[in-house]
Amino acid sequence: MGDAEIIPIGTRGRPGRGSGNRRPSAAARSLVGGSGGKATPRRTPEGQEAVIEPAAEVLAAAAEAPAPDKGIPIGDWLQALNGAAREVFGDDWEPRLAEFLAFLRRRVTGDYEVDEFGFDPELTQRFLLALIRPIARRWFRIEVRGLENIPAEGGALVVSNHSGTIPVDGLMTMVTLHDHTGRALRALGADLVFQLPFVGELARKAGTTLACNEDAERMLRKGELVGVWPEGFKGIGKPYAERYKLQRFGRGGFVGAAMRTGVPIIPLSVVGAEEIYPLVGNIPSLARLLGVPYIPITPFFPLLGPLGLIPLPSKWILEFGEPIRTDAYDVTAAEDPMLVFDVTDQVRETIQQSLYRLLMDRKSVFG
Repeated sequence: MGDAEIIPIGTRGRPGRGSGNRRPSAAARSLVGGSGGKATPRRTPEGQEAVIEPAAEVLAAAAEAPAPDKGIPIGDWLQALNGAAREVFGDDWEPRLAEFLAFLRRRVTGDYEVDEFGFDPELTQRFLLALIRPIARRWFRIEVRGLENIPAEGGALVVSNHSGTIPVDGLMTMVTLHDHTGRALRALGADLVFQLPFVGELARKAGTTLACNEDAERMLRKGELVGVWPEGFKGIGKPYAERYKLQRFGRGGFVGAAMRTGVPIIPLSVVGAEEIYPLVGNIPSLARLLGVPYIPITPFFPLLGPLGLIPLPSKWILEFGEPIRTDAYDVTAAEDPMLVFDVTDQVRETIQQSLYRLLMDRKSVFG
C-alpha cells in the first residue's frame, strides 16, 4: 500500500474534530509531536510511513469547517439579515437605521425642541404623520385641489367643514398640508380633546392647542398656519341623513382673530369623510354618563365590536378655496359683531357651495 494519512477515529474525515470541539483533542495533538508544526513521519502498525498534518493547518481547517451540531454560522446569519433588510427597507436601510437610532438617542437625552404650546416638530414628522400617511394615501386616496391658495409663508387661517363621527378629517388635513406644502397645520381643538388621557398629550405634541382667540392670535402673529373646524361636535356628530349640510359656525370668533392679525382666511371643503362611519343612531343617556357629546351607532358599530371601528375606504377630496382677505379691515373691525357675522356667513356659504359642487363631480363614494 502507498502512503496514507492518519486521521483520528471519529473525526469524519476532518483532523482534530473527533470530540466535536473547535480545538483539537489531546489525542490529536499528541500525534503531531514536537516538530514545531512541521509534518512528522510516523509508522503505521503495518510498518508503513504516514505523514501527519501540522497543528496550524489542523486548527485552520477546524475553524473554517462548520460543526454539524453547532447550527448556522454567525456570518451566514448576518448575511441573511442584511439581505432581508435590503429587501424590506431598500438599499439605504443602513443610513435610515442610523437616523432612527439618533432619533431615539435625542428622545432619551431630551435633546429636542418643543415650542411654547407644546408642539414637538420632530416627533410629529417622524412618528405621528408617518403613522397616518399610509391611511391618507392608500385607504382614503386623498385628492388635493387648490394648493396654490396656501401661502408659502406667513400666518393664515384654514377654516374647514367637520364630519366623520370621529374627527379623522383634522388628521388627514394635517398630513396632506405637510406633505404638499411642507408647512405644519396648527389645529385648534375643543376642551374635550385635552381632557382625554393620552390623547390630550399627543394632541399637544402634534401642534394642537385650545380653541380660544388668545392662542389663535398668538400663533397667527408668529406666522403659523392655523386650522379651525367651527362646526365642532355638531358637525362630526350629525346623522348620516344630514351629511354635507353645514351646521352653525359658532359666534365667528375665528373671523375676529383673523381680522385682528390681518391674515387671510382659506376655506377648505372636505368630501368623503361623511361616509367613513355613517352615523345612524346615538345613545344620549350613556353619552351623558361618560361626559362625551354622543355615543355613535353605525351599521357596523357596536354590532361587529372592534371591527366596526375600521373606517370605510371612501374616496376623499380636499379643496382649498380662494383666500378671503382681512388685512383691508380697520383695526376695530373685529369689535363689530355684524361685520364679523357677515364675514363668517361668507366663509360658511363658500364652503357649502363648494361641497355641493364636489358632490356633483364625484362619480362614486368609493371610486
